[in-house]
Amino acid sequence: MKRVVTSVYLCLCLLLVLVSCKKPQTVAERVKDASAKEMLQGIWLDDNTDMPFFKVVGDSVIFPDEENQTVTFFIMDDSLYVEGADTIAYPILLQTPNRFSFKQMDDEVVSLYRSEEEDDAFYFNEAPTSVPVVSEVVEKDSVVMYDGKRYRGYVFVNPSRMKVVRTSMDSSGMMVDNVYYDNIIHICVYTGAQLLYGQDINKKMFEGFVPDDFLEGSILADMNFMGVDGAGYHYQALIGQPDTSVGYLFNLTISSDKQLVIQPAD
Repeated sequence: MKRVVTSVYLCLCLLLVLVSCKKPQTVAERVKDASAKEMLQGIWLDDNTDMPFFKVVGDSVIFPDEENQTVTFFIMDDSLYVEGADTIAYPILLQTPNRFSFKQMDDEVVSLYRSEEEDDAFYFNEAPTSVPVVSEVVEKDSVVMYDGKRYRGYVFVNPSRMKVVRTSMDSSGMMVDNVYYDNIIHICVYTGAQLLYGQDINKKMFEGFVPDDFLEGSILADMNFMGVDGAGYHYQALIGQPDTSVGYLFNLTISSDKQLVIQPAD
């Protein structure tokens, strides 16, 4: 009886040794979740700020910084793995076609939702490659018929002497100050021969819509005619940081009672 017990004990010990000596799987040997990666494709916005957090294209995560920094990623074992100098795993808390949340290294939870707005691509160099900088007056005009009336609008983008300083890092890693000049944009709209509206638009009129530090380093870059309807005559303005693709779009409506309404573009 003692021999049988001893044999069983030896077999159990040998099994434990074999299990403990089994080589753990490497990342390459584990299975990556292709369906989860496919579900993550697109632009994702932060729940708290409604601003783009990142964009996923194929195996790449693109961040909406000045250089559109890109890193590779994969999803495996309910974690988001970001590959750089080191591969870092971020536990995924929720993933659906329209919601995504994960935990950062400091245990802070990032909650995102899928963008459905084409304008959000602006933050990833899919709108104009850079905010335009002009050195001479740019004139634009538009003529349109609406409800039996002929409307004509003019836009004059006028460079001013108001300096805008934007600090950036050059290729050698040194911080340098780049000096630009803001614009004053004059818009005027006529109904037939009657002046419906005429006014200078400047950057200060957009205070409260964007963070003060962003506005300070930005210019009133452009103004484009968008159409006429029952609400009025519509323009779209761009407030952006020069020589980058980062900016804000605003809808300007001139009503029939000659009032100007400014709203962030949807």
